[in-house]
Amino acid sequence: MHSDVVASRSAEQRDSRESRNGSPDAVSLAIIEQLQEDGRRPYAAIGKAVGLSEAAVRQRVQKLLDQGVMQIVAVTDPLTVGFRRQAMVGINVEGDVESIAEALTDMAEVEYVVMTAGSFDILAEIVCEDDDHLLDVINRRIRALPGVRSTESFVYLKLKKQTYMWGTR
Repeated sequence: MHSDVVASRSAEQRDSRESRNGSPDAVSLAIIEQLQEDGRRPYAAIGKAVGLSEAAVRQRVQKLLDQGVMQIVAVTDPLTVGFRRQAMVGINVEGDVESIAEALTDMAEVEYVVMTAGSFDILAEIVCEDDDHLLDVINRRIRALPGVRSTESFVYLKLKKQTYMWGTR
């Protein structure tokens, strides 16, 4: 029994060290995984699964939200809510890649921005109402940004998988 208490204390100390360096501890990671499975899961059920009280789960979730570690959002199927065209746009940039990436993040139609190494400097996922809207975003807004050298568009024909269940490490 004494070794179980020592092992438990060691785990708590390790988790505390992890949380001090800015990354979530093991319990917070378990909470994140619970919410990835079901973002509406009650705090009491999460607490039971991870061994905390409902109040402690509520505090940890709020801390994770405040720190920007996670978001809790409703993920929709764009087609069912009026957005009939999605595309991934590869962008090549002259000069400062970060300033272009920042400008893209300010566009409502741009859902995803990543700076890459390879054929493109930036990949941006765009969700639009229709082809005319997509053309407007690419031609008049993205290509008009100072420093955009070229774009290549990959229009989605059918989205087969979109998940946010990658878990934690």
